[in-house]
Amino acid sequence: MRAEKVLDLLAAVWVCEGEAGHGWVLDVAAESLIRGVRTLGKEGLVEMADRETRAELSAWEGRPVRWAARLSAAGHDLLAYARARPAPASCPPESGVREVRLLPSQMAALRVFVGLEGQLKSRPAEGLVERVRTAVHDRGAGRWRLYLTREQMVSVAYGLWLHRLAGSAAEANRFSRDYGLHYQPPAGVPLEATAL
Repeated sequence: MRAEKVLDLLAAVWVCEGEAGHGWVLDVAAESLIRGVRTLGKEGLVEMADRETRAELSAWEGRPVRWAARLSAAGHDLLAYARARPAPASCPPESGVREVRLLPSQMAALRVFVGLEGQLKSRPAEGLVERVRTAVHDRGAGRWRLYLTREQMVSVAYGLWLHRLAGSAAEANRFSRDYGLHYQPPAGVPLEATAL
């Protein structure tokens, strides 16, 4: 089943749950919904009511309930994740930002850097943590796409410099080639990157 169809079905189940006082989608739902929900049940995205629960629902409804389902924890989380996922941006959202495309290894190093935010003396630039969190992966190009300010790009150069000293220079070297920035620590001077 296509991802869009799965998400549409999960959303329909969620709406039906909310409309029902008992939080279950019952056998009176549209046949197409029932078929789809059964498929989602095989994936663990919905929970099917057991016999005891159906008996309780029958008492609630005042009629026999032969089938009932609701979102499982995984189905609920998938729906929440899909709704929170950033939409691909086609152009920079504001002036003064530049599109930056990072290889997966560069993005992994950057995630380590921003993950250490509270432990670092030279913390990531303001807004960089959020930009990394909402980065979009371009599958066709195999790159992560971010829109960064100059200050955030300098911070990325610093993070990749730390990664370089910890073991791999490839990520920092690639960033330097692609964007003309590399970090060079001058003694006693605040964080800044040198343009090539």
